[in-house]
Amino acid sequence: MVASAPVAAGHPGSLTANLTTVAGRRVVLVEVSGDRRRGALSEADGLAFTWAAEHACRAGLPLLGVLSSSGADVHDGVAALHGWGRAARSLAQCSGRVPVLLAATGPVVSGPALLLGLADQVVMTADAYAYVSGPAMVQTFTGESVGVTELGGSTAHATATGLASLVVDDPTDVLPALSHLLAFLPPVVDELPPRWPTSDPIDRTTPEAGACLPASPTGGYDVRDVATAIVDDGDLLELRAEWAPNLVTALATIGGQPVGIVANQPVAIAGTLDIPASLKGARFVAFCDAFGIPLLTLVDTPGFYPGKDLEWRGMIRKGAQLAFAYARATVPRVAVVLRKAYGGAYIVMDCRSMGSDLYLAWPSAEIAVMGAKGAVEVLHRRQPPEQRAALEAEYEERFLNPYVAAERGFVDAVIDPADTRRAVGAAFEVLASKREPLVHRKHDNSPL
Repeated sequence: MVASAPVAAGHPGSLTANLTTVAGRRVVLVEVSGDRRRGALSEADGLAFTWAAEHACRAGLPLLGVLSSSGADVHDGVAALHGWGRAARSLAQCSGRVPVLLAATGPVVSGPALLLGLADQVVMTADAYAYVSGPAMVQTFTGESVGVTELGGSTAHATATGLASLVVDDPTDVLPALSHLLAFLPPVVDELPPRWPTSDPIDRTTPEAGACLPASPTGGYDVRDVATAIVDDGDLLELRAEWAPNLVTALATIGGQPVGIVANQPVAIAGTLDIPASLKGARFVAFCDAFGIPLLTLVDTPGFYPGKDLEWRGMIRKGAQLAFAYARATVPRVAVVLRKAYGGAYIVMDCRSMGSDLYLAWPSAEIAVMGAKGAVEVLHRRQPPEQRAALEAEYEERFLNPYVAAERGFVDAVIDPADTRRAVGAAFEVLASKREPLVHRKHDNSPL
């Protein structure tokens, strides 16, 4: 970091805001220190945060924040809440205009914790924690005794809530992590993400990608190995890696161009989609679309995970969020079916009819309403077992391949896995000039 200039100065409080440079990028940096009243935030602090966010929007600069706060300052009473209400509103107004990247380096509780939920991405240190209602309140209302780490520690937010995009060891790692995220993003939505220098040939073959698939069609493999074979220098920045691990979301570059990768993960519940995976994917797709980051979707899923509990918890509504995010995305979109693409999961993983610009498939792809066993059980349930086996084999031969879909125009090309990087890279180069007119409306009504 180099010399900085204050954005909001002259008020006593826990918050400082500066126009500064982080890793060569001009940003507005807000810092809340826990040294004064454990970072309790006054009305003036909330207003200073608001001024910083408004300045970031006006100047077209990313807003970065490093927070450690015990909540609203009780000495200010309701005025402190008013200040943080203003701050929350200013963050909402930044959304989709400039990147908002926040980090928690200590406690971030009560009202300030909600600010983390408004950020595009959140970094937490290992010993940080965040919650809206603390252990005492939990015990009073539920009778359950719980510590701050179990309730809202970085592990909880990395694995159970999905709040933490990245977890780092200590505060000295926070700015490098924020800088790494920032390197994929434009300063403002009116600009394209910056290109990265790379010496990795765009036409490099990727036989190792196809080699990742096991011989058995039901065998597991790590889809990140396929992704690293395709992207520049095998470098992936995976976000929310421990939350909903059945779906991988990551940032990378292909031919120096930043891309977002969404991929089913067969080693976690066979790559099926459930509620957390749908939310994770929808949030990531919307994030990439907001900041002009092209999307690469790697498909290998047998469908949605079945269960009464999931259905009662809103699988329809939450699954629709992923479909909605893809359907409204206007950035360049390329999808590659690696193996299974069945039923509704095939649709929501950016199929051709959802607006994917290029839909590719490997020869191993199985694109169908369902697998052979399920189809035979529906269509020929009264047949004896020995005949069912023959019918399954026939179904597999006739339908579980990409060529039926290709004949109907639902698959643009069936490619050799070794040509995947070349095909995807060429597609993104052609699609670089893609522009879609936006529908005039106040805003959409997504299935939140």
